[in-house]
Amino acid sequence: MPNPHTATQEDLDTPNDETVHEVSRDILPIHCPMPGSSLWNSHPRVYIPVEETGSASCPYCGCKYILTD
Repeated sequence: MPNPHTATQEDLDTPNDETVHEVSRDILPIHCPMPGSSLWNSHPRVYIPVEETGSASCPYCGCKYILTD
């Protein structure tokens, strides 16, 4: 059941709705869920170490983050 306090807020993205995110160095460090996501139905915030290998996945939801530059 959607949270009645955030379900109608149009300025928030649905968390984990994409499985691949391309990110650039200017927004590092990156975390999952992404900024601007509604957190009420998501997992805890975790930082993704994309700068080490150029890509990494979230241990909770499996979203893949790829460093583009």
